[in-house]
Amino acid sequence: MIDYQRLYHTGIRVPDLRAAMDELGPALGVTWATPKTVAGQPAWTPQHGQQHLELHFTYSCEGPQHIELLQGPAGSVWDGSQQPGVHHVGVWCDDVPGETQRFLAAGWTLELAQCSPDEGFGTYTYVRPPGAGMLVELVSSAALPRFEAWWAGGTL
Repeated sequence: MIDYQRLYHTGIRVPDLRAAMDELGPALGVTWATPKTVAGQPAWTPQHGQQHLELHFTYSCEGPQHIELLQGPAGSVWDGSQQPGVHHVGVWCDDVPGETQRFLAAGWTLELAQCSPDEGFGTYTYVRPPGAGMLVELVSSAALPRFEAWWAGGTL
């Protein structure tokens, strides 16, 4: 079972990453990790199967509750042009495939994964409960050292 006390970020979809950083940083008193662009972020959805999407993102350096800003391509799960705002909460998870299966068995819906279910989901999934709009991202805790280095001024 995941430990919800390991909640570490709130993901916000934005139409313009740089503009959101400039607007939110001073207002919230946070600084940003060096923005990252992934030309082909793996993303599997039940509707579209496996895709590789361009994703621009950053996190606030300050924590323990970080802010993640995401700018994705039009029509993608990370598209903030039509519905910007809070998209999900992220929780460190030691067993992403096992926890994802546990949520699915409890009636939750798989919205997104790094890889298809047949390939074991990958290192992150987005799951949604049946009766609430809350979207939870389960993220492999193996990535924590890389994120800590990034938040401290290094690279991801």
